[in-house]
Amino acid sequence: MEKRDFHVIAETGIHARPATLLVQTASKFNSDINLEYKGKSVNLKSIMGVMSLGVGQGAEVVISANGTDEAEAISSIEETMKKEGLAE
Repeated sequence: MEKRDFHVIAETGIHARPATLLVQTASKFNSDINLEYKGKSVNLKSIMGVMSLGVGQGAEVVISANGTDEAEAISSIEETMKKEGLAE
């Protein structure tokens, strides 16, 4: 299992547009990918799950992947987060 911590820096947090980009990125991989925030964990391939967390600016989130392409999935998601100015 691969895990990575992120600090959300985007003013709007992870709202509709960035959530969609993260879901699209996660959906390219076979691994199970989860987003954890405030003790809740949701499937990162589910737009409704991601939106339900209400992740705002300054939030600390953990993204974990478990499966055959977990390392590639985490690095791709990290790249998307940084490219979109979502997290560091």
